[in-house]
Amino acid sequence: MSNLDTCGIEVSAKELVVRLRRAEAGEPLRNFPNTPEGHRLILGYLRRAGRVVHVCMESTGLYGLDLALALSGQEGMEVMVANPRAVRHFAQALMKRSKNDQIDAGVLEQFAAHMPFKPWQRPSAPMLALHALARRLRELVEMQTAEKNRQHAAGLSKAIPAVVRRDLARSLRAQERAIKRLTQQARKLIAQDPQLTERFALLDSVPGIGETSAVQLLGELSVLAPDLEARQWVAFAGLDPREYTSGTSVHKKPRISKAGNKHLRHALFMPALVAVQHDPHLRAFYQHLLAKGKFKMQALVAVMRKLLHALYAMFKSHQPYDGSKLFQLNSAPVQEVTHAHIAS
Repeated sequence: MSNLDTCGIEVSAKELVVRLRRAEAGEPLRNFPNTPEGHRLILGYLRRAGRVVHVCMESTGLYGLDLALALSGQEGMEVMVANPRAVRHFAQALMKRSKNDQIDAGVLEQFAAHMPFKPWQRPSAPMLALHALARRLRELVEMQTAEKNRQHAAGLSKAIPAVVRRDLARSLRAQERAIKRLTQQARKLIAQDPQLTERFALLDSVPGIGETSAVQLLGELSVLAPDLEARQWVAFAGLDPREYTSGTSVHKKPRISKAGNKHLRHALFMPALVAVQHDPHLRAFYQHLLAKGKFKMQALVAVMRKLLHALYAMFKSHQPYDGSKLFQLNSAPVQEVTHAHIAS
């Protein structure tokens, strides 16, 4: 395409670093504030009559979401939100040994120029709102867990005055009300969208996924492009295994890449933990991995990955959860699993 320009944008909380290549000629790096006004300035800078710009960003969090929304759908603008793992491997292929915002913007521009361009699909308004609510719910749940731990510790110490215990109790009540309020608002949003309604019901059919977990999972999964495959969901969550070997002497243990959406990983953790206690098929799968010598956390991560595959299949087939499709009960002996068993 002779009228195609390519652009890479490195996103941070306060600043956007832009590398633009127009008609095979690289433009100087430009910096813009990560604000609505900054987004308008970037749009004016990139736009030129008769030309199309392929813009590449990384899917690293909420800091780039507003920019993607501002650019997508604009005349002459096509946005790709790339998986950080793919970008990192691309940078390694380019022999980029250093890393800073300026270098990263250049790598993203070259990624847009040389890799298959997959335009980002803008989520619907209810999906975006649910995404934001789910993120806030997760923050509140983490705050509540930390506060409960403080309350427990305060109850064991005679040195903690009563006023501190009362304050902790008030804080927990406030957080509980906030969680309830946001959950109710999330349910209203879900009810407005037929697809969200169906998927929420499907999530509810999975042992281990309660209302709060279902909202958090749906909030993260609803903004994914509809044409992704199950393995791409796994990569997006950072649950894909990463092998590190070199020659015959270096063989490190495989680990998950974690080069993806940490919010989705966290949303999967508790459902997986509950599922290995209450779902016979995932419990058998977990025990089967332990019997093969896997560590407990490795086995639990594998359950998270299998659960994500199950959600993908459920959404595609519009069918509720069926654990027999994940693991047959006669494949491994089933033993009782407890929280202490996994945590130890």
